[in-house]
Parts: sequence; structure tokens; C-alpha cells
Amino acid sequence: MQLPVSPGLILALIFVAIGVLILVKGLVVVRQSEVMVIERLGSFNRLLESGINIIIPFIEQPRAITMIRYRKMGDDYQALTSDETRIDRRETVMDFPGQPVVTTDNVTVTINGALYYQVIDPKRAVYEVENMSQAVEVLAKTTLRSVVGKMELDKLFESRAEVNNEIQSAMEEAASKWGVKISRVEVQDIAMPEEVESAMRLQMAAERKRRATVTEAEGEKSAAIAMAQGQRESAILNAEGDKESAILRAQGEQESIKLVLNALGDSEDNKQTVVGYLLGQSYIKGLPHMAQEGERVFVPYESSALLGSMGMFRELAGSPEDAVASHLKPHGQRDGLRSGMVGGASNGA
Repeated sequence: MQLPVSPGLILALIFVAIGVLILVKGLVVVRQSEVMVIERLGSFNRLLESGINIIIPFIEQPRAITMIRYRKMGDDYQALTSDETRIDRRETVMDFPGQPVVTTDNVTVTINGALYYQVIDPKRAVYEVENMSQAVEVLAKTTLRSVVGKMELDKLFESRAEVNNEIQSAMEEAASKWGVKISRVEVQDIAMPEEVESAMRLQMAAERKRRATVTEAEGEKSAAIAMAQGQRESAILNAEGDKESAILRAQGEQESIKLVLNALGDSEDNKQTVVGYLLGQSYIKGLPHMAQEGERVFVPYESSALLGSMGMFRELAGSPEDAVASHLKPHGQRDGLRSGMVGGASNGA
């Protein structure tokens, strides 16, 4: 037996179903760092921030944004296009494929870059540009060609940071109109033709060889300078040593002469005797050197006489030290010695 279904119950069930549908379609949960652009009957109405939000189904609809992402498969990049109703406000990286660029010295290089950007104004990103991610990508490629085309190849390798900053500053003004902030641009890789790369290797090897030669020459120069300074200081020290030695010898001879004169007396004859003795010593010391320089030695007459008096001086008075010692003997003995020395000197003369 079937129970009769009243029209009121059917109507109530219909309203309940519509309410559940409205609740399911109208309740939207937006995650953190995401935002949704809501249109009402085709016109912009509001932005849905993170949290629980309610929209009117069939009247209010989220506006989708087209995003292009690249997936690297081996050495190639595959573009993936998707329409997303949830706009991510986090910083996004776009690793676009390498682009051929011609430098000022007519070298074609392939530059692979990475772009970091962030959606600041979702409304502009949706309504101010038809495809925001594609527009940012094309802008990055054209700016890259423009900046690198002003540089030479060597300058490009030396100034990557400068290239990155220049590309970023050139993109900021155009991207800001689309509600996008360009965080930074990085030049990842620079590929060159094989012949250019070989030439650069040869140039690098020649440059390293030149630096090694310069370094070796500078080392030899420093060593020569150090050796010359060492020889100079050594010569100065030797000269100072010879000077001090000569001064000490002269002082010693002076003291010896004073002792002899004090022992013999300070008369003029005694002075001449002492001088003759010193000259004789100088001749005796020089005779071996004179004999080494030749087979024959010529001795002046005056030197023969001086040597004779020298021998007589030694026979009568002995060495100057003996004369000093005799100074300590009794007065009579000293007078006999002095008269004998003067007589010997006179006979030798």
C-alpha cells in the first residue's frame, strides 16, 4: 500500500535541494596566500581573500587567469598552459628556455634565464593584460636581447650581476601596469658556438702563460733586488769592519809608539830611531808580496840602509816591547841602551 505524497512535501524537498546546491556552490574556501577575482553578471565585483567566503551561484563567478609554466624534459622545455581561478600571491619562478642573443661583436650566444615575479594586484593581472604570464615572459626575453645586445662577449661574462639588475629595472615599469612585481632576474647559463669557445680557451691559455711569465719575471726582479741589497749591506758592513779594524790597529800602533818613546825618551834622536824601526817593519812585511809578483826584486838603497839600521836596532835594543821592558831597569843600564841605539842608527844611516 503506497502512502500518498502531498504536493507540499515535494515542494519542500525541492527547496531543500536548491538550498543545498546554493550552499555547496556559494561556499568558497580560499587558502592562505591565494585570492579570487569575483565577477557579478560579467563585471568585476570584489576579491575573495583567504578564509571562508560566500558567493551567489550562477550570478557571481570567479574570473580565471591563464598561466604558462615550463617543465624541463631532458634538454627541452615543454610549455604547460592552464586556466586558474585561484591566483597565487607568492613569488613565482619562471624558468624559460634559452634565447639566442647577438652581442655587439657579432657573436650569437644562447642565454637561459630565470625570472622571479609576484602578483601584487590580482585585478590588474586579470583585466589589464590578456595573458599575464606570457606577457611577463615575452617582456623578459625582449629586455634580455636589448640589454645583452649592447655588450661584448667578454663583458657579458664579467657583468652578469649588472645584466640581471638592468633587466630587472627595465621590466619593473611595464610589469607594474599589470599588477606584477619583478623580484629579480638571473642569467643561468650562456652557451656559445664551439669555434668561439675554442678561441676563448686558446685566449685563456695564452693569458695564463703571460701571467706566469710576468710573475716569474717579477720574482727574478725581486730576487735580484734582494741580492743586490744584501751585497750592498754586506759591503757596507765589511767597510765598517775594515774601518774599525784600521782604527784599532792605528790606535794600537800609536800606543806602542808612545810606550817606546816613554821607554827611550822623548828626544829627537829617539823619535827618528822609532820611525826608522817602523818603516823597516813595513818593508819586511812587504818583501814577500813583492817577491810573489815577479822573479826579480829591486830594493832601493835607502831601504837597504833602513833594514841595516833595523837589524842593528834589534841587536842593540831588541823589539819595542824589549825597549819598554828596559824602561823598568836601573837608570845606568837605560842610558847605555839609549846610546847604543842612537849609535846603531847613526852607523846604519
